[in-house]
Amino acid sequence: MASYTIEINETFDVPRTRVFALFADHHRFGKMIGAPVKRIKDSDQADPNGVGSVRKIGIGPLSLEETVLGFEPDSLIEYAITSLSPIKNHLGRIRFSDTQEGQTRVQYTITFDDIVPFSGKVVSSALEHGLRRGIRQVPKLA
Repeated sequence: MASYTIEINETFDVPRTRVFALFADHHRFGKMIGAPVKRIKDSDQADPNGVGSVRKIGIGPLSLEETVLGFEPDSLIEYAITSLSPIKNHLGRIRFSDTQEGQTRVQYTITFDDIVPFSGKVVSSALEHGLRRGIRQVPKLA
């Protein structure tokens, strides 16, 4: 079993509240990454996308579920895959901060282990490519 880490660091000329709102809203996040995403369980906190909310990504048997584990408005979103998946020990962490120039910095880190030897390379590559492509859409969508 091998471990993988994806790190994406981007800066945008968009207010942090708008960037955070894009990543926090499950449906809009799906539009950004180009995959169907639907919230299937609301958080019991003030924001329905907060801690405990569950989103389904994908269609039918090719879908998976992610549960929000950490949620600090305008600062942090943490989530993990909580359904059957070709990977395990998955954790996504997205941090939002302001730069000295007044821009928004997004630090997106995903860690996971593969189950089937060498499958993690394929998953990591596809996931990173899709996220990087989607994150380029932030200025247009936020």
